[in-house]
Amino acid sequence: MKTEIKITMGHHQLDRLDKKILQMISKDARVPFLEVARESNVSGAAIHQRIQKLKNIGVIKGSEFVIDTNKIGYQTCAYIGITLGDINLFSDVVLELEDIPEIVECHYATGRYSMFVKIYAKNNRHLLQIILEKITSIKGIAHTETFQMSLDEIFRRQLSVFDVNDESVDDDVEE
Repeated sequence: MKTEIKITMGHHQLDRLDKKILQMISKDARVPFLEVARESNVSGAAIHQRIQKLKNIGVIKGSEFVIDTNKIGYQTCAYIGITLGDINLFSDVVLELEDIPEIVECHYATGRYSMFVKIYAKNNRHLLQIILEKITSIKGIAHTETFQMSLDEIFRRQLSVFDVNDESVDDDVEE
């Protein structure tokens, strides 16, 4: 599945129930809707409808299982800055990078690099092979710099900054 490349600037107004739902599912995407409903003092159907609405407007992008990369043989994690020779090729480069399964994140960036990617490899030799044979061969990439290697992931989490007691929220979600 190819990612549609678009930059959005804006946000959706969330009410207290939306925030409570997001707070709970960001901690555990597999939490049963009925448990969310009990904690929120609403029906299971209401939770189901709200989650569907949050998916439809793009607030919730999906759910996932997190794979321990070390346990499947991917011992090297690196962050690479990519400089483009022609910024007009940005979308084409992103589509090519998306075809490299070892790249798990790609971020549009400001400053010295046009984008940053996070990549997993079996070892340093495999990382070098991916950089030389896959990444630098993409038309439009002028330069790459592997500037950080991760020794170990200490923690990973979803953003969970939802203050359900915030009284200054709108009851309507912007479409």
